[in-house]
Amino acid sequence: MKALRLIGSIAFVLGLFTAIFVGIPWYLYHDPTLPWWLKTAVYCTMGGILLVLLTVAIEQRKGKALGEELPPAEARPRMLLQNSAEVPGREITKILGLVKGHTIFAIWLGKDLSALVRLVLGGELTEYTEMMGRARKIATDRMIAKAEELGADAIINIRYMTTSVIGSAAELLAYGTAVKLSSAVT
Repeated sequence: MKALRLIGSIAFVLGLFTAIFVGIPWYLYHDPTLPWWLKTAVYCTMGGILLVLLTVAIEQRKGKALGEELPPAEARPRMLLQNSAEVPGREITKILGLVKGHTIFAIWLGKDLSALVRLVLGGELTEYTEMMGRARKIATDRMIAKAEELGADAIINIRYMTTSVIGSAAELLAYGTAVKLSSAVT
């Protein structure tokens, strides 16, 4: 289904851009009868929308979009990450300072079309879920890299913040406090 949705998305994008940026100027300055390539571009646009609509509807009917398994747990990070101010069983010996990781992510117009169809039909916007998951991983990795540069053992008080930048682009900021820890207390 993903392959068909991708084909539909590509057909939509190519057809739309051809019709708008080539077809409209051509139509304004030439014979009002539509040439075959402009008709094809319009059909690609409509066919692409229809193909995306059908694939999303079929996925939802099968329950696939709602029943997908979550990806396996991410590999254990090379640094202790904590969203509280303390680390159980360890003492904070030194506060190294604020560390942050930042990224701005967007999805291409074809995936945006699939998400738009899901807005009409309902269901999880998997295109945006995947986008935000990748953005969160990149921002976290960048935050960890900054903490490693400071020689930290852990990052505490981790928080994530997200904002919309433009259209389907989102900014994600991960931040926390880099600290040095004592040896494990028994």
